[in-house]
Amino acid sequence: MTAGDPDAGSRDAADDRELGPVDYIVVEWAGKQPTGESLPYLMDLVDRGIVRIIDIAFVTKGADGTVAEIEIGELGVEFAIFDGASTSILDHADIAEAASVLEPGSSAAVLVWENLWAAPFATAVRNNGGRLVASGRIPVEALLETLDAVEGS
Repeated sequence: MTAGDPDAGSRDAADDRELGPVDYIVVEWAGKQPTGESLPYLMDLVDRGIVRIIDIAFVTKGADGTVAEIEIGELGVEFAIFDGASTSILDHADIAEAASVLEPGSSAAVLVWENLWAAPFATAVRNNGGRLVASGRIPVEALLETLDAVEGS
């Protein structure tokens, strides 16, 4: 049975697990590698059970457009917390796709996480026969512009 097969008659142990929505992001640092300044905030989300990191990869895109993965050990001691965190869900095709949006001469982190906070709700929706048919994200800049426009009218 696959997760996308609503007509399957049997369930296995994986289907009975609460699973929240899974998201990914690609964060770019132009002309440099990440410093680790944001890591305490990410780890706080993990420690509080809000998210579960599923996979993480670091890449560079050379000035000539060549893409290379960065080993966690190359990033500095701050990043050692991610040593062994990679599950290899992100494959070479995923890394290449993520790198396609990067500017030459930049570095990036590709992060996949489960939204644990939403797992009970998402599981209840699935158990009730519901399914996610659309998803999206509103850019913060667009939201702020809209709020400014509403406040100005």
